Amino acid sequence: MIDLLHYSFMQRALLVSTVTGILCAVIGVYVVLRGMAFIGAGISHASFGGVALGFLTGINPFFTAVIFCILTAWGIGIISEKNRVREDTAVGIFFASTMAFGVLLIGFIKGYNVDIFGYIFGNILAVTNFDVWVSVILSALVILIIMIFFKEFLFITFDMEMARVAGLPVRLLNFVMLTLVALVIVMSIKTVGIVLVSALIVTPAAAAFQLTDKFKRMMLLSIILGVLSSWIGLFLSALLNIASGAAIVLTATLIFFVCFFCSPQRRALKRRIKKSL
Repeated sequence: MIDLLHYSFMQRALLVSTVTGILCAVIGVYVVLRGMAFIGAGISHASFGGVALGFLTGINPFFTAVIFCILTAWGIGIISEKNRVREDTAVGIFFASTMAFGVLLIGFIKGYNVDIFGYIFGNILAVTNFDVWVSVILSALVILIIMIFFKEFLFITFDMEMARVAGLPVRLLNFVMLTLVALVIVMSIKTVGIVLVSALIVTPAAAAFQLTDKFKRMMLLSIILGVLSSWIGLFLSALLNIASGAAIVLTATLIFFVCFFCSPQRRALKRRIKKSL
């Protein structure tokens, strides 16, 4: 296994998987605690339309996917705010329409393009130097924004109404959060693919939530579990010649179930039930 690290493609994959695991875990804590999992799934599938647009126009699909996902995230936010339309309804509309748009555009692309399937299902072993630089720069940007607005994001995560009363720009902060989710999703597409990227955001954070009720501790555990899932999935993908995205997500899911059954809260509940019998 160590011999694999001598190859440059594996070194790039390990770096990107680490960065992706950290970033998805950090943003995943907010997604899980704010109940935004379905929004993440909607934005991730919307990226398919952006990727298809990039292939059709000859522009790097990363850039078109970024713009497409951010606009989709903002669209969901605008339509669902003030209860004009239920949030899950808005996500469902964009989820279906952007996927349909992507399928329509693919029909105009002449010939068979393997790269499209790399974006759909992920292929971390095929990451380029460009992907590495993009991952590092975007990660630094997202982490910097989260550090700057850490207290504000924490406030609106647990009590949005009180944050509004306190005078915080809740609407602006919500749109900043949606933008960060969109950026993280696009950055992670090459790692696990459009179909599975939302799972990498949600699962490590959900696993960490089983182990603690402290916010900072949950974020730290989420990062550890996210990186661990990415590393194990990456090496399984290389050794067994299986899809990297599926290997990473299934590893994260297995870790989640271990945390679920070993949850301190669940053990405490069992002890209380036994005492009452």
